Amino acid sequence: MSTVIANVKSRAQKPFTNEPFTDFSKEELKRTQTEALEQVKSELGRTYPLIIGGKKITSEQTFASINPTQPDQIIGHFVRATVEQTNEAVQVAATTFETWRRIPAEVRASYLFAAADLLRQRRFYINAWMIYEVGKSWPEADGDTAEAIDFLEFYAREMLRLAEPQPIIPAQGEHNQLVYIPLGVGVVIAPWNFPTGILVGMTSASFVTGNTVVLKPASTAPATAYQFVRILEEIGLPAGVVNFLTGSGSIVGDALIDNPQTRFVAFTGSRDVGLRIYERASKHQKGQRWLKRSILEMGGKDAVVVDETADLEAAANGIATSAFGFQGQKCSAGSRAIIVKEVYDQVLQKVVEKTKHLTVGDVTKPDTFMGPVIDQNAMQKIVEYIEIGKARDA
Repeated sequence: MSTVIANVKSRAQKPFTNEPFTDFSKEELKRTQTEALEQVKSELGRTYPLIIGGKKITSEQTFASINPTQPDQIIGHFVRATVEQTNEAVQVAATTFETWRRIPAEVRASYLFAAADLLRQRRFYINAWMIYEVGKSWPEADGDTAEAIDFLEFYAREMLRLAEPQPIIPAQGEHNQLVYIPLGVGVVIAPWNFPTGILVGMTSASFVTGNTVVLKPASTAPATAYQFVRILEEIGLPAGVVNFLTGSGSIVGDALIDNPQTRFVAFTGSRDVGLRIYERASKHQKGQRWLKRSILEMGGKDAVVVDETADLEAAANGIATSAFGFQGQKCSAGSRAIIVKEVYDQVLQKVVEKTKHLTVGDVTKPDTFMGPVIDQNAMQKIVEYIEIGKARDA
């Protein structure tokens, strides 16, 4: 253990830097990504288990994750977890917490560094899963993976910082200490639009701080989530620290939130679901000894503001990229442009022209900018808004 601690402290002395993005204009990197896409394509259609306490649990009750670019192509089949299995996962996580919470911070951080190293090695492979499963373009997928690496590197360093003696206001005649302690079992409900970056961030932040996790990925992106769980297994993270459940949000999600042994819920997703989680988590359950905490990252309405002093070319580029990158399926996507009257017509024309040149199609192709939206419901919602826009314009 002393060697692990020494290695972690040595690595943490190197300052955190953001993972650079892949330059796909280089033929060698383009070829590597193409090969990764072929590898993942050969793995599509498999059946994946639940993972509870390191045990892989299968069932005949499954659902399919599909390729939104090619809806007749199945990414994988996943178990529909039951309420009983959900409660079992929470119990296993609660039991594991009693030992995991006592593992030194340096050792916990070492798992994040190891996961970051393995994720770097599999970067193109992980990119490929997102390209197939959620319809990300090459740069969007690569940015997602880079963000996941950043989270692992940053949170490992933060854990070491938080484990050190913390500054407090001195009081005469007293000897005081500030020590951070883990909470218990955390529920991580991850989104489909950043199925690597945000999922890895919420999960790693939870367990590096000494908590244990029951991870429920979005039902439209479970295969990508499974790749991270595989990495955690391969680096030797103890069984039960992170448990993997797939299934319906209204069944698995509700059971996780309502379970009296869960201590906190970390969620990224829509406003409506987030509010529902907030309400359920606030209710005291029989046998519950605490108030549950909710960490909720929900959708927003982002605006791009342009006045007469702006670089209009840059503004138009920003509007088009922000609005249509990953088909606008990000909480950071620009959903409205507020432009002063003096330059409104100029900016509008520039945005229209730039939008006309966006490439739309199969995201397995390197030059495709926009791919599909995630599912039929998303498409229908867009069509409805188009009709609203037409009616208002009339």
